[in-house]
Amino acid sequence: MKLKQQPPDFRVEELTCVCPGNDGAYAFYRLDKESLGTPEAINAICRKWKIARDRIGYGGLKDRHAQTTQYLSILRGPRRGLQQTHLRLQYLGQIQQPYGPKFVEGNRFRIVVRDLSSSEARQALDALEEVRREGVPNYFDDQRFGSVTPDRRFIARYLITEEYEQALKLALTAPYEHDRSPIKRLKELLRKEWGNWSALKEQLPRGNVRSVINYLCDHPQDFRGAFACLHRELKTLYLSAYQSYLWNRCLSRWLEAHCRPEQLFEVSLRIGPVWFYRGLSNQQREQLRGLSIPYLSARLKLAAAHPLRPIIEDVLAAEKLVLSQLKLRHFRKPFFSRGERPAIYQPQDLLYRLDEDELNAGRRKLYLEFILPRGCYATILIKRITNVNEIAD
Repeated sequence: MKLKQQPPDFRVEELTCVCPGNDGAYAFYRLDKESLGTPEAINAICRKWKIARDRIGYGGLKDRHAQTTQYLSILRGPRRGLQQTHLRLQYLGQIQQPYGPKFVEGNRFRIVVRDLSSSEARQALDALEEVRREGVPNYFDDQRFGSVTPDRRFIARYLITEEYEQALKLALTAPYEHDRSPIKRLKELLRKEWGNWSALKEQLPRGNVRSVINYLCDHPQDFRGAFACLHRELKTLYLSAYQSYLWNRCLSRWLEAHCRPEQLFEVSLRIGPVWFYRGLSNQQREQLRGLSIPYLSARLKLAAAHPLRPIIEDVLAAEKLVLSQLKLRHFRKPFFSRGERPAIYQPQDLLYRLDEDELNAGRRKLYLEFILPRGCYATILIKRITNVNEIAD
């Protein structure tokens, strides 16, 4: 099975409720990009137009290895478009407030799954009919966990226990498979000279990492303060990764407790295996459709008789934590999110067809089109119908 063999094989279109007009302080744009992540696209726009990043509002991150459409706003932004090698920005009008996730109604996906054998294609078609009936576990997929180290350490876990130096060292030096050569050299330098802040400062280029090291030159033991110097987006990413991991564990544990062994099969995500289901009874389907699991944080208050309480306590016990510890002391921001997430999703307007694969001789390709609510991962659906654990991003 091959996914994203070429960028047009994975297309994502953000669906928004915003209708721009002629008035408002925020210029509103449509961003079309290919083979470029959302942060990199925004950085390119900021460089070209010489604007501060905090003037830009957007609804979410879109895949790098794909063709994607999304929307963004710029406070007092230029009333014109922008064309570069991998992105096109089209000016649409003005809006009254910054664009953000609350304005995203969902995402339309058009996906081609390639290099399928005849048996794999039949299995995928059967699984799609099951998905129509039963939905898909609403797990956060691997894209959510890019900040998790290869040995599955979470930076936020060290922040919770106030191990600030370890958290900072991981944030600045942990190696990742997709690090480019300049980043690898920078991290090697940081690991080698860790603690020798003055020497490091002289060897680092201007940027956020140097700002952190500069702070340590003046406050050599204040690792909490140094961590606070990291970009806000990064800090939020670290917290959301750990909170999403805990949420995934709760859903997987719920499925294990409420499904028979023959109804379960295991899929390995980047942060560990989780349970998927098939062949549910009508009662189980109704249970899942009505189930939402809260995001875990110290602000979550659960009644003693809450049906999810034993599962949440078990998940946290495995982490050697209790709910009241899920907060960051001494930081004003960021913080763990409040709210809840549906346990499953059901793709809307689901269409699919099989064809001969023109890129892989003698094999089949599966074309899929569907709409998902905001925050749901299409790659989880692909894993459900193919039984493939790892999908390259």
